[in-house]
Amino acid sequence: MFDPAGSGYHTFRIPAIVGHRDGLFAFCEGRRYGAGDAGEIDVVLRRSYDGGRSWDPLRVVSTAPGRTCGNPTPVVDPASGDLVLLTVQNPADTTEHAVLRGVDARSGRRVYVQRSADGGDTWSATEDITAQVKPAGWGWYATGPCHAVALAHGPYAGRIVVPANHSALPTDDADPARRNGGHCLLSDDGGRTWRVGFVDRNDGTAVNANESAVAELPDGTLHLNARNHRGTGPARVQAWSTDGGASLTAPYAGIPEVTAPGVQGSVLALPDGRLLLTTPSHPTVRRDLTLYVSDDAGRTWRPGPVLHADMAGYSDLVPLPDGRVGVLYEGGETAPGTVPPAPGEAPATPGGSSFAALRFTTFDLTTV
Repeated sequence: MFDPAGSGYHTFRIPAIVGHRDGLFAFCEGRRYGAGDAGEIDVVLRRSYDGGRSWDPLRVVSTAPGRTCGNPTPVVDPASGDLVLLTVQNPADTTEHAVLRGVDARSGRRVYVQRSADGGDTWSATEDITAQVKPAGWGWYATGPCHAVALAHGPYAGRIVVPANHSALPTDDADPARRNGGHCLLSDDGGRTWRVGFVDRNDGTAVNANESAVAELPDGTLHLNARNHRGTGPARVQAWSTDGGASLTAPYAGIPEVTAPGVQGSVLALPDGRLLLTTPSHPTVRRDLTLYVSDDAGRTWRPGPVLHADMAGYSDLVPLPDGRVGVLYEGGETAPGTVPPAPGEAPATPGGSSFAALRFTTFDLTTV
């Protein structure tokens, strides 16, 4: 449903989806001239009002000349009904390696928020909130990428919790990519002001939390689930918070029952207390998007159905009004359409091993 053919974009990646009133709001990165994480990238949106059977035309939500705009993390503010969107930016020619090693503030990763009060028809300008949420000594920074949550239960009801991750700037010659940690952003005023919640940093070799997701259990407990990027333990790690994301009950720990390659995943809590997790399940290759299920708040997991039995990458889960669940995901190796190169660049080569298109599917909870 995000297909680059004829769109003016080379590749669509990094899905995030949220339900709002009677519609579904699907966000992703529109990568203009190539499939890579660097370069000129916009955050784009499509909406559906029939449960994902059809989608309205693509619209650009966040764009800036010469910059990478990405990692969309949407949520609905329950007080106002506004859509709130967190994103990050950096110059298009700044690489992740340079950010991990430490670059000046202008060239590094910065965090932005914007909102829509009219169902996504118009959006406020991006507001830079980096000073509120990125402490000194952090290099890489990523919101989500996936939906955030507005808490519905307990003393923190109404709080917005945005899953995120960061890296600590290196102080020696150690691999900076091994210095990741999870954290979250908190807002108690509908996304107008922000602060950092828990900060988890594992300096050992087993856990290296990266690309975070969050779900609220029926009792108000938060379940945090993350990619274990270059950690020696299981491919996915998890933790819990009982104080609305301000702290963790214990550091992230591995999930031995889940097999996955190095990849982002999504979690969703059901009203009956079950937790769902989507991730490719091949141990080394991004393929076979699989639904994992936990019947005990994440303490143990079991494999459910394979949702896409082919190449698959990032994903995000969303509940549907009719009781089904939807999944927005990177699937297949669809070759992108031909687009003009950036000034001074050679034409991009389509295809290869990169994902170019996003798909949407649904499943019935009786199957899990």
